[in-house]
Amino acid sequence: MAKIATTSNFDGLLADEKLVLVDFWATWCGPCRMLSPTVEDIADEMADKVTVVKCNVDDCEDLAYRYGIRNIPTLLFFKGGEVIDRSVGVISKAELVDKINSLL
Repeated sequence: MAKIATTSNFDGLLADEKLVLVDFWATWCGPCRMLSPTVEDIADEMADKVTVVKCNVDDCEDLAYRYGIRNIPTLLFFKGGEVIDRSVGVISKAELVDKINSLL
């Protein structure tokens, strides 16, 4: 299950030693709702390799601004607290798994 980001816990979530995938999304966003089951599957199936975090841009506007989120869904990939890659828009599960494996 994906962890839920808040402004107060976000930096702590990034401190994980594993790769961290952050899904910036909103409830009103159709493409976000399309991608959400894929993100949840990754959270469950790849929990040993990646920590998955969901960040609602309406609840955490400051985080969206901090990371320059202009379109959603946006997936940011972190290592050591730093952004190492990003993906904007809906992608397939196979594409997401390939991207994660390439970043490990």
